Amino acid sequence: MQTDLDRTDLRMLRELQRNGRMPVVELADKVSLSPTACQRRLRRLEDSGVIERYAAVLSPSALGQRIQAFVRVSIERQSKDVAEAFEHAIKRQPEVRACYVMTGDLDFLLHVMVPDLQAFAEFSMKVLIGLPGVKDVRSSLVLDAVKQDEGIPLK
Repeated sequence: MQTDLDRTDLRMLRELQRNGRMPVVELADKVSLSPTACQRRLRRLEDSGVIERYAAVLSPSALGQRIQAFVRVSIERQSKDVAEAFEHAIKRQPEVRACYVMTGDLDFLLHVMVPDLQAFAEFSMKVLIGLPGVKDVRSSLVLDAVKQDEGIPLK
């Protein structure tokens, strides 16, 4: 279900992606609305699910998570049971920050964060390869982030 968004809604969403803690009065000023009208629109965007949640963007390195990797995982059989068992197990791994089901020559793509190479080696060799159905694992370590998540592109 796509929600119909007008130009003001999109302006509000752009501002909130930059600063989700912006007070409604400041947001209203930036999008040329009264605070009451802005609050009403904001509540509609939240209630409709356009705004899923508010969160702080944390610095991985400041919190000791200095190694990031993208890990490609292929599973043994393309069966629903094997895939569900893998998905259930991967959700319990705190090192896995995101997991995507993929098309093409791999089944899952994981975004992994750990403190150091030793932690990555232990996660890869002791945890990941032991998860249900894992057939092949290929990892690429992140050297530098050229562009990071900037939110959802809005028209």
